[in-house]
Amino acid sequence: MRIFIYFIIFFSFFDLFSQLPVMSPHAVLLGATPFVTGLVVGIYSFANTIGNVFSGFATDRLGPFPILVSGLLLSSAALFLYTPVDTPTSLLAVRVIHGFMEGLIVPAAFTFIANRSEESNRGRNSALSGAFVGLAAIAGPALSGIIASKTGAPFIMMMNGVFLLILAALALFILRGNAKQRNDQAESGDSSGHFPVGALFRHAGVVRAFAGAFFLMFSQGVLALVLPLRVEALGFDTKTSGLLLSVFGLVAILIFILPTNRLFDRVRPEATLAFGIALMGASMLFLSSAGQLPLLYAAMSLYGVGFAFLFPSVNSLLIDSTDAHYRGKAYGYFYAFFSIGVVAGSGLIGLLGLNARGAFLLTGAVLLAVAAYALSGLRRTKAD
Repeated sequence: MRIFIYFIIFFSFFDLFSQLPVMSPHAVLLGATPFVTGLVVGIYSFANTIGNVFSGFATDRLGPFPILVSGLLLSSAALFLYTPVDTPTSLLAVRVIHGFMEGLIVPAAFTFIANRSEESNRGRNSALSGAFVGLAAIAGPALSGIIASKTGAPFIMMMNGVFLLILAALALFILRGNAKQRNDQAESGDSSGHFPVGALFRHAGVVRAFAGAFFLMFSQGVLALVLPLRVEALGFDTKTSGLLLSVFGLVAILIFILPTNRLFDRVRPEATLAFGIALMGASMLFLSSAGQLPLLYAAMSLYGVGFAFLFPSVNSLLIDSTDAHYRGKAYGYFYAFFSIGVVAGSGLIGLLGLNARGAFLLTGAVLLAVAAYALSGLRRTKAD
C-alpha cells in the first residue's frame, strides 16, 4: 500500500514539474501578453496553495482516502480541460481549476503515509517519499520538453490526466481497505476536525517544519530564477543549467535510497534539519563566487546533500509534532508553505533587482539564519 502512495506522490509531482518547460510557451502561442503569461504560470501556485489548505481540513474531517481519490479524479478532469482551450483567458481559468484540484492530492497522500509510519522508521519513509519527488523533478521537465516539442502542451496535460485517472481507479481497490482510518482517528482524538489552527502555529516543532518547508522552496525559487542567468553570464548554454539542476537531484536521490536514509531515524530531526539547511546556505554562498564549471557542479552537489537532509527532516518533525486527528490540517499548511516559498524566493529577488551574486549571497545568509533558529530549538529541548 505504501509503495502505491509513493507512486501517487510521484505522478502528482510529475504533473507539476512537467508543466515548467511548456506552460509559458503555450500561453504565448495562444496570444498572451508577457503579464498574462506570468499570471498563467503563477496563478497555478496560488490556487494550489488554497487547495493544500482545503485538503488538510477535509482530510481531518473525512480521512485521507476520500480526499485522495477525489483529488486524483478532479485533477484528471482538470487536465483534460487544457485540450479545448484556445484563448489566454480560458487558459487562466483552467490553471485555477487545475491548481486547486491538484492541491488536494499531496497533503492527503502524505497524511496517509504519516499515519501508518511507525516512529522507528518515519524518517526512512520520509526519505523514500523524497526520492520519488526527486525522480519527478528530474523526469518531469525532461520528458515534457521532449514530447511537447513534437505534440504540444495540451498533449502533455492530457497524458498526465490519463495517469491520474488510472491511479484513481486503482486507489478505489488498493486503498479502500484502509478507508476505515477515519474511525481510527475518531478513537485517537477529536474526530470533529475542530482543532484550532492557532495551536499549530504556537507549536515550536510545527513552526520549524513550516519554516523548513518554506525556505527549502524559497531557495528553489531563487535557483530557478538566478542559476540560468549565472550560467549564461559565464558563457554556458541553457543545457548546462539543466544538467546542474539534475546533479543536485541525483545526489539527493542517492542519499534518500542508500543506507544513509537510516540516519533520519537515528538522529533527531531538528539536528538533521539544521545540518541540511546549513549546507544549502553554504552552497548558495559557494555559487555566488564560483566562476568555473567544476565549481558550479560542486556547489550544486553540496546543495543536493543539504536538500536530502532537509526534506525528510521537516516531514519527520511534522509527524513527531502532530497527532493523527489534526495531521491532515498540518500537512495542508505545510505544503501551502511549499507553494508560497517558490513564489516568494523568485519574487523577492526580482523585487530587489539583485544580480546573481547578490541573490545567492542574500539567500545563503537567510538559510544560515534559519539553520541557527533550528539549532536553538534543539538546545532548548536538551535543556528542558
